[in-house]
Amino acid sequence: MKQPLLAINNLCVDYVSPNGVARAVNNVNLTIAPGETLGIAGESGCGKSTLAFAIARLHKAPALISEGEILYNGRDILKMSDKALRDFRWNDVSVVFQSAMNSLNPVITIGEQLTDVILAHKKVSLKDATIKAKELLEIVGIHGDRLSSFPHQLSGGMRQRVVIAVALALEPKLIIMDEPTTALDVVVEREILNELYDLKEKFGFSILFISHDLSLMGEIADRIGVMYAGNLIELGDAKTVFSKPSHPYTKGLIASFPTIHGPKERLYGIPGDPVNLLNLPTGCNFQARCTECMEVCKEKQPELQQLNPGYLAACHIL
Repeated sequence: MKQPLLAINNLCVDYVSPNGVARAVNNVNLTIAPGETLGIAGESGCGKSTLAFAIARLHKAPALISEGEILYNGRDILKMSDKALRDFRWNDVSVVFQSAMNSLNPVITIGEQLTDVILAHKKVSLKDATIKAKELLEIVGIHGDRLSSFPHQLSGGMRQRVVIAVALALEPKLIIMDEPTTALDVVVEREILNELYDLKEKFGFSILFISHDLSLMGEIADRIGVMYAGNLIELGDAKTVFSKPSHPYTKGLIASFPTIHGPKERLYGIPGDPVNLLNLPTGCNFQARCTECMEVCKEKQPELQQLNPGYLAACHIL
């Protein structure tokens, strides 16, 4: 079997507070193959972004990676020195954050921010870095003359394209995208996703795409993982997860989004609120919100089980 680009094994991430320890990522196991797009879906607070930050080692106190390993081409990221970690970021793995305006420095031009990334990691002249920066802007659909623009002089869609250009600057093999189109309208969102797909085909990188929108993810991801309360509760190929979900939580996420085609149907949200990570119930974390809850759900936490080759879900009703 071909070695995965990224392998996450039994990863646990805790947030330490005076009130206790909240486990935001609990024993998660995932792999990403070269050239694959893996989607991670779930409500706010389910652990999606915490998982992404762990891969790039961007956590700061009170967050703590307490267990597990993250292997990139066989190298454990959690054991890297500061120097190795600096070389690893952006060269091998880059991140596109949720808010482009917060990711860009408001008092520095777009050109300076692009060239800074290149000069920090490559031994090239400022002239060559500027040429590369101009090429990157044009790759993401922005005219090279915009190098002298400041972030506030660009539209939301253009700023998001700039952040993607920064992520592509050193041609990494994995790009983590943390809800990159959340603040954009659907037309711009579609344009950026189409461009992203074309760039993926051109450069051959893998994508970890994080979103709460399963309908969007179903169009661009090869596989989809669904998280709830820090646990991975369903994982499989995108078509099956979206068309024939197994876990009641996944079914609820899909039922909460309208369809453009087909008959009009009433939308149903998931009742209740996400569980308090400082006060987890005995048994299944989803039991209080689940319409199919059984007595065993209140006694035992379900474990991931293989339903079909490559398809996993964690639920007592399966």
